[in-house]
Amino acid sequence: MSTTSATSSSLAIDGLVSGLKTTDLINSLMSVEQVPQSLLKAKVTTTNSFISSLQTINGLVQSLATKAAVAAKPGSLDLYTASSSATNVTVSASATATAGSVSVTVGQTAAAQVGVTAAMLSWGDTASALTFTKPDGTSTTVTPASGSLDDTVTAINGSAAGVTATKVAAGTDADGTKLYRLQLTSTTTGAANGFTLHRGTAADVTAGTATDVLAEPGAAVVTRASDASVTLWAGTAAAQTVTSGTNTFADLLPGVSVTVSKASTDPTTVTVGRDSTKAQAVASGLVDALNAVTSYYASNTGVTSTTSPTNGTTSTTAGVLLGDATTRSAVQRLTSAMSTPVDGRSPSSIGIVISKDGDFDFDAAAFQKALAADPAGTQAIMSGVAQAVADAATAASDKYTGSITTAITGKQSVVTDLTTQIDSWTDRLTMRRATLQTQYAALETSLSKLQSQSSWLAGQLSSLSQ
Repeated sequence: MSTTSATSSSLAIDGLVSGLKTTDLINSLMSVEQVPQSLLKAKVTTTNSFISSLQTINGLVQSLATKAAVAAKPGSLDLYTASSSATNVTVSASATATAGSVSVTVGQTAAAQVGVTAAMLSWGDTASALTFTKPDGTSTTVTPASGSLDDTVTAINGSAAGVTATKVAAGTDADGTKLYRLQLTSTTTGAANGFTLHRGTAADVTAGTATDVLAEPGAAVVTRASDASVTLWAGTAAAQTVTSGTNTFADLLPGVSVTVSKASTDPTTVTVGRDSTKAQAVASGLVDALNAVTSYYASNTGVTSTTSPTNGTTSTTAGVLLGDATTRSAVQRLTSAMSTPVDGRSPSSIGIVISKDGDFDFDAAAFQKALAADPAGTQAIMSGVAQAVADAATAASDKYTGSITTAITGKQSVVTDLTTQIDSWTDRLTMRRATLQTQYAALETSLSKLQSQSSWLAGQLSSLSQ
């Protein structure tokens, strides 16, 4: 137990002599003493609420700054979509795609090599080296822990040969003993990933003394490794065949990937065109992000009135951001940036329209009309407006120098200082309570002594009168 606690408990004697309700008196006095601290606590609560609102609107402005920075890029509306005229060819366009089309014929799809060994019981009584060799001469030698097929499968699958092995039942021999084959499959499609398998080391293969496992009687290469191929402008003098180790051809057109699933002699047309839907989303997304800021600001600066159903009195509550110059200035700059003309052309010409209540509406029809009629002009207005908004949003929400960010930091410092003052008051009030308890305890002691003296005097006087 602390010294303060011990003092408080030992001196907390409700008026045994005086009859006073000492504890109640002390609590009443302390309630008065605590008023300054209570005011400080209330100020901390109010300030924290204000900080929370500042942080919320700052987050919305930061989101706006990010969207505006993207929309401000010179090619933010140069978005394209790719389509195919046949189901065996699928396409996708990246940000670097440009408009165009091309006719392709799918010659073949990519394949992984699949080979099976002859039927056997094991590789032998002892482990022997197995060497996989790719078409470019790269070889990988695998040495199983034993001659068993299970150990051979484990060794191959754990190696860097790029081949998976599976043990497959292959009937029985004349004695009824179960036989098995190993199915060997390259892990990646493409001609470059084909392989040969020899019994022996790489040196044995080079010397020509190793046995080709897949050329043994009963063994076979079921599927040969092959590249996918497509032919552009088939049947013309400009015909050009393009190959790929996978079924996907990256950048067959700039920024366009083509994936094939089936060979066909019929030509397929791959078309890349402007994606007006995605372009519209860039512009409407910017408007939505700004409206999120203005909407939050409006809801936190309004004044609401509430009438009590019991006594009919009306009370008003002001929004936590009402009167705050920092957020008011930031919102004004943002709305001004969104509505400022670019090279004499109003943002409303591309569908960004300011409404009567100060928010912005997005006119999709106007945007699409402008984009179709003048893509370059629409991009110029979009980039200009977005850059102005991005500059205003960054000035307000930059994590180091933003005006709202700085205001948040300042208010957090205020809360820290107030908390220190509250802690000091806690110590001061603890000491004050202890002092009052000591004083009242002393009073009771003094009254007790006086009462004892009074009784003694009364006794003395009574003895004198006899």
